Amino acid sequence: MSKTWFVTGTDTGVGKTAVSCGLLAAAARAGMRTAAVKPVAAGCDERGHNEDALYLQGAMTETLDYSQVNPVALTAAIAPHIAAQQEGKNLQAARLVGLCRGVMSGGADFVLIEGAGGWRVPINPRETLADLAVQLQVGVIMVVGMRLGCINHALLTAEAIRRDGLHLAAWVANQPGPRMDCHDENLDTLRHLLPAPLLGDVPLLPDWQAADLSRHLDIGLLVE
Repeated sequence: MSKTWFVTGTDTGVGKTAVSCGLLAAAARAGMRTAAVKPVAAGCDERGHNEDALYLQGAMTETLDYSQVNPVALTAAIAPHIAAQQEGKNLQAARLVGLCRGVMSGGADFVLIEGAGGWRVPINPRETLADLAVQLQVGVIMVVGMRLGCINHALLTAEAIRRDGLHLAAWVANQPGPRMDCHDENLDTLRHLLPAPLLGDVPLLPDWQAADLSRHLDIGLLVE
């Protein structure tokens, strides 16, 4: 079985997909076969394709059908459980686990499973996407959006991951917008308070490419 991590964020719009693509590119540069899954994506075009899932598909080394990368594609760009209800779809963590394991067992050395939004995003009245990570029993990579409020959001997310019995393997500081005031001071505070290594401090890259992001990330702490 491959080395697999679940990628979560401190909120929506913090750059999970960009960071995931950068990590995939860094792993590929290190000679690893890579794959990624976006199990649930809300906000798809008329073909049923989600932009984030397409980015992941383009960044990995393995050739996977779109339906393997994004098995549950929801049209409306709203909370997944609401979109699924509107479309008459039943999301269950156990089914998503099976879909993810299919990719995990496909021969890639480095696999990322990207969540949607933050850690506690519901998929049905009883389960959240965190239940998927718990059932898979994989380490978690947390993407912290470096903006006002990031310290509180990061610490609460890390606490929730720990309480769910999972290991916060690493975190990434990502700048999703203009550089925040006291960026370095906030970063130092998070370094001190988060119980996991920092893989990189990614600046704002408006027209980002996976290769560009990979230069700001050190995956050695994950794979050594």
